[in-house]
Amino acid sequence: MIGAAQFESYKVFVRTSIVLLLLFSATLQIACSSSAMRWHDNKDQHVVRAGETLYSIAWRYGKDPKDLARWNNLGGGSLIYPGQVIRLSPSAQVAQKSAPSPAKPKSSPKPKPLPPVPSQPPPSWAWPTKGSVVAEFGDRTGTGSGILIAGKIGQAVKAVADGRVVYAGSGLAGYGQLIIIKHNDTYLSAYGHNASLLVKDGQSVRKGQQIATMGKGPGQQPRLHFEIRRNGKPENPRKFLPAR
Repeated sequence: MIGAAQFESYKVFVRTSIVLLLLFSATLQIACSSSAMRWHDNKDQHVVRAGETLYSIAWRYGKDPKDLARWNNLGGGSLIYPGQVIRLSPSAQVAQKSAPSPAKPKSSPKPKPLPPVPSQPPPSWAWPTKGSVVAEFGDRTGTGSGILIAGKIGQAVKAVADGRVVYAGSGLAGYGQLIIIKHNDTYLSAYGHNASLLVKDGQSVRKGQQIATMGKGPGQQPRLHFEIRRNGKPENPRKFLPAR
């Protein structure tokens, strides 16, 4: 048996250990938070998170996926992994290549400029679902980068043209369950706020094929957020969709 003095010393030791452990945990959380803030504040880079694709990253920043692939030497864009740092502009790449190196002579040739990306014509478009447009392109009531179409929960959402699914998931804040379809090297379309996704990454789809069901958008109302992007930049879908 231990004496009263020994027991009191043991209690003090336990309390001290708990306090030190709590202080260590708090310090670790602050450090992690500070690191995350540094990544977030860097507008020229993005750290890949689990579930992200090159297309979802490009969509988040309004970039052309082909540009991100070229700036980061990613080939077809599939060579990304969690924790990887993605450059969001060519400036970092050019600066790195053009920086003087002590191992090379001063007369080393300058890097050649990246070749221009060819522009392809738009496909033949169709409306993605039935319903009236309740937020036009650029409206503050929506994201501004597309249109909002009102409808009913569970109604069919269809591909507006032939293409291939390059993203299907819920990793982009503000879009809910989102589908992105690549129609050619220039044009992409996106479908947000879905209740369910009926296609997956890499799947080929046909114009008019059902790809999702409508879910709840802003204000918890049945809405489809629809976008068309040309070389990564949002375009007014009204310019492409047939009149109705």
